[in-house]
Parts: sequence; structure tokens; C-alpha cells
Amino acid sequence: MKVVLGLPKGSLQEATFALFKKAGWNISSGSRSYFPTVNDEELSIILIRAQEISRYVEEGVLDAGLTGRDWIEENASDVYEVIELCYAKQGTGRVRWVVAVPEDSPIKSIKDLEGKRIATEAVNMTRKFLAHNNVKADVEFSWGATEVKVPRLVDAIVELTETGSSLMANNLRILTTVMESTTRLIANKESWKDGAKRRKIENIALLLDGALHAESKVGLKLNIAKENLEPLLKLLPALRNPTVSELAQPGWYAIDTVVDEAVVRKLMPELKKRGAEGIIEYPLNKVIY
Repeated sequence: MKVVLGLPKGSLQEATFALFKKAGWNISSGSRSYFPTVNDEELSIILIRAQEISRYVEEGVLDAGLTGRDWIEENASDVYEVIELCYAKQGTGRVRWVVAVPEDSPIKSIKDLEGKRIATEAVNMTRKFLAHNNVKADVEFSWGATEVKVPRLVDAIVELTETGSSLMANNLRILTTVMESTTRLIANKESWKDGAKRRKIENIALLLDGALHAESKVGLKLNIAKENLEPLLKLLPALRNPTVSELAQPGWYAIDTVVDEAVVRKLMPELKKRGAEGIIEYPLNKVIY
């Protein structure tokens, strides 16, 4: 049994490879290769543009793949969505498709797009959005460099953004959001019915999800005297309850726990004040709930 998995080639490729590495898979690919190697005999990986992955999954060319919810919507693909994976090329989170116009454009609202020309790679998504808002406009496909087409070639664009910095750099103003999107692990519906393939795809989902959860967590180890144990446990946040083990030295305990990385810089001085010793912070690869 081998699962054929499509991974996005392009802007999301590096972040995807890094996520798989944390989850336990080492993927190696040359700059021009579309068939990377992976340390898993049950996986065969193909690099494809994210825009196309949902179509190939629906058709059964791929058993599963990672692509954005936006491209599933754009292609109207009939696939099984296994899990949402909130990561993007610059970190975790969502990306947005937005309507953008030049800073000095007289277009101030969606209604002002009536009769205008709009360039985008997400033609179907944009047309649905305009129809929902009862706006008729000329929507044309853009092959790239969409930001430079306004105002000389088109009146507005619908473009994907994570931070908005590229739009601002091109003196564009965001008018409204068309949709938000996150990466999804999707499966072909027939492959999902195959017991062996489904188990493999579910395991991939479990480990990728665990790797994402681990990105915002760290492990903490520390030692504490018995008389300070209870007050410290009340202070210490944990995923469930911390592990408390009695040390060989009488009257001392070792504590091991997982906490949000964001709280550590404030938490460590407080732990020290409460009598904690030998405090160790360590990174995590996976946190599975």
C-alpha cells in the first residue's frame, strides 16, 4: 500500500517541508524536482501548485493533498476534508483574499465596483462574491503580478495576502475581504473508503496537527521542595496536570509540564521566587491531544 500525497510547490513549500520534518518525515527535493524523496515507504509525494491539488485529489490522481480552502472553493472540488492545518508561509494563521484598489481610487465600497474591471487568479470565487453582493463587474483571470495592473489595466484586483505588506508597498488599499482561508489536508473520497489508505492519511493528520500545536508550546522541568510544592502547582499552568515525581533527595520533587511559550518569560521569575530550582525549558516537536 502506498499513499500518493500532493504537496504545494511554491510559496508554501518550505513551510510545508518544515512542518513535515517536525512531524517525523524528512522530505528532500532538488530545486527543479517535482518528485521528492521521503523517509516513508508508504508515501509517494508529488509537488504540484496548490491551485491544482484539489482537482487531482478529486480525480483520484492523488490519494490526498495539502491545499488551501480557497482553492477547494475555487475549483468546486468534491473531496473529503480531513483536517484544518493553520499554517502559512510566514507562520501560523489565516490568509485572506481581498479586494484592493489604488490609494487614490474613487472606489470606496463594494457597490462602487459595478461595471468595473477586476483582475484575479480566483475568478470563480470573485464572481460568486460579487453575485452575492448584487454587483456586476468584468472579472478577468490574472497570470501573475496582479498588483501592478491597477489602475492602468484594471480598476481593482482580488489578491491573496497574509500580512498586507505587498499591497501597501504597491500603494494599494484593501476595500474588503472576499474570504479567509487556511491549509487543509484533503482526501479522495474513494481513497478515504480504503481502510489502509485511510489509516495512513489519519496518521498524517494526527502528527501534522501535533506538530502545529507544539509550535506554541514548550516543556518545563524544575525541582521544588515539598513545603513549596502546593503553592507552586497553583501558579503553574499546564496542558492537563503537571507530572510530579519524588526525587531521591528526601523532601524534594521534580515537576515536568507543558505550557504556552508566550507565558514563559513571566512565569520563570515567579517560579524562581516560589523556590523552584534547576528550571529547564525545552522545545517540543509534537503535542497530541
